[in-house]
Amino acid sequence: MAVIDELIREEENGSLSFGNYELASKTKKDGFDYNGDSYKIKTFNEITKLERNGMFVYESVPGTTVHEFRANVDKVMFSVEGDKDAQITLELEPETEYKVHVDSVDAGKMTTNLGGKISIGVELEKNDKVEVVIEKQ
Repeated sequence: MAVIDELIREEENGSLSFGNYELASKTKKDGFDYNGDSYKIKTFNEITKLERNGMFVYESVPGTTVHEFRANVDKVMFSVEGDKDAQITLELEPETEYKVHVDSVDAGKMTTNLGGKISIGVELEKNDKVEVVIEKQ
């Protein structure tokens, strides 16, 4: 795996990859068009944040690189890498139960708050990737 030098890109399979946890200072890119939506990415070693049409989608502390991010109404899937363990927050459907898998291990069921946010912790080591799957129940 590798960081995303261009900060955000569409992959050949139609998924979205973004983030660069190796940057020392905050870098951003706004107005990236993907599937009819406009995306904004802010990323560096302390945080990675993705917005779609001005609305929160993804945030990690510290910064991460996300590969092959796919989301629909029932499921979010991606792989993530970084050089430190990270706390990842996603915005999904409010007050809804989701089943979370991290590297094919059942991490249990979680319910989003009123704002639709869900947070998970992932253990990362430099150049290692972790697969995350979150499914609506």
